[in-house]
Amino acid sequence: MPHRTIHLFRKGLRLHDNPTLLAAVKSSEVVYPVYILDRKFLMSAMKIGALRWHFLLQSLEDLQTNLRKLNSCLWVIQGDYESVLREQVQKWNITQVTLDDEIEPFYKEMERTIQTLGKEMGFEVLSLVGNTLYDVRRIRELNGGMPPLTYKRFLHRLGDPKMPVQDLTANDFEPTPEVCLDEHYRVPLPEDLEIPKESPSPWRGGETSGLQRLEQHLQNQGWVANFAKPRTIPNALLPSTTGLSPYFSFGCLSVRTFFYRLSNVYAQSKNHSLPPVSLQGQLLWRELFYTVASATPNFTRMVGNPICLQIEWYEDAEKLHKWRTAQTGFPWIDAIMTQLHQEGWIHHLARHAVACFLTRGDLWISWEEGMKAFEELLLDADYSINAGNWMWLSASAFFHQYTRIFCPVRFGKRTDPDGKYIRRYLPVLKNFPSKYIYEPWTAPEEAQKEAGCIIGKDYPFPMVNHREVSDHNLQLMKRVREEQYRIAPLTRDDVDDPMEMRLKREHSEEKTEKEKHARSSEHI
Repeated sequence: MPHRTIHLFRKGLRLHDNPTLLAAVKSSEVVYPVYILDRKFLMSAMKIGALRWHFLLQSLEDLQTNLRKLNSCLWVIQGDYESVLREQVQKWNITQVTLDDEIEPFYKEMERTIQTLGKEMGFEVLSLVGNTLYDVRRIRELNGGMPPLTYKRFLHRLGDPKMPVQDLTANDFEPTPEVCLDEHYRVPLPEDLEIPKESPSPWRGGETSGLQRLEQHLQNQGWVANFAKPRTIPNALLPSTTGLSPYFSFGCLSVRTFFYRLSNVYAQSKNHSLPPVSLQGQLLWRELFYTVASATPNFTRMVGNPICLQIEWYEDAEKLHKWRTAQTGFPWIDAIMTQLHQEGWIHHLARHAVACFLTRGDLWISWEEGMKAFEELLLDADYSINAGNWMWLSASAFFHQYTRIFCPVRFGKRTDPDGKYIRRYLPVLKNFPSKYIYEPWTAPEEAQKEAGCIIGKDYPFPMVNHREVSDHNLQLMKRVREEQYRIAPLTRDDVDDPMEMRLKREHSEEKTEKEKHARSSEHI
């Protein structure tokens, strides 16, 4: 007998390549597409900030519009998700609830609650993989029950991902009951939720905008085929990468669709970039972090996290505040943090710069604090990728070339010597000559007056001496890695790393000359 189904949208806010929604319409006489706007859940579990709220609401508006074109609609219902679901199951005589399978602990807990509710109220629960290229459980099975912890090992466990499923059409849905168009079920406005007004972001939420951005990039097949992420420019005034990450984060775009569209481009190219730096390689990095996060206890915390170095980070609320509010006194760092606040997106190398500065480079403050800031401010904030990258950038896991420290002056200057990026996001410094724009504190007093910005008054002095603190922190990191050498190699392929092999050998032989082959700090 066909089901009466609620399809519960969470992250998969799209109609293309939506296997769970497709399964719902194929097995049901009627499907109610529902988004439960549980503000308490979103604020506590996901720490969603103002820009992400705007992006989410735009995505829901777009989804509601697209569903109406298919003679359906999106029922947006505010309240506690368990109470709302219980009420609507009774009201609509529901026999099935469908939802995408997710790996985040808060979503897994939600699914367990819904399973329990189903047993109590007599409805079935169906969840299918829709937000990743692969079923992460299958990858773990192929790796002996544990997630592969390195990119190389991860690639050895992969085949081709499943093809995208067929797109939904109006024939898949029964006509929408008129009550769905009731004001009660509309997408709320930001002011309805007391969300602060924000300046317009370059990213508008929704499947429609995501697909448009995707098509624009795929038109330039040469750029797609030759894309290599390390060669992109962190301080370009327009994104030098695809800028698709917010749409993947909310599920407005299918990663499988993107993967196979890329495959088509690569098939027509004689030469193209390969993983890990290619666009497909970037999708596989995403999969790696999802897979590791799915089976690692306390993945978003240091304590109790078995793959993460246990480091005694400093606790300094004042320094953390200066970093977060773009008051470090280093224009390159402050411009990045300003862009993050204004637009909700920054280039991946810019993320490297501010993360290194906060953690192992300059301030020696925990990566968890940076992760929390990014979780709130980034449009593409993602449980697995955000935590994974912060462990990486702080050299707590995954990344092992910890002697490479990003200089808050030279790093940005290499690709933008005139400081156009700084002038855009820190207008207080816009009149400084190029030779001073990255180090305005070195400008003579007369030059500062001519620029209309006195350092220490209109813009702060640097909060630290980069060379001194980074050298000191490097020694701290070396000591941590020597003391925790059993944890340090977990997320790297020993066969590719003679340094790691040697470190283990030195410890096993209890050598006393620990600094004999130590590498010197490399400021880039």
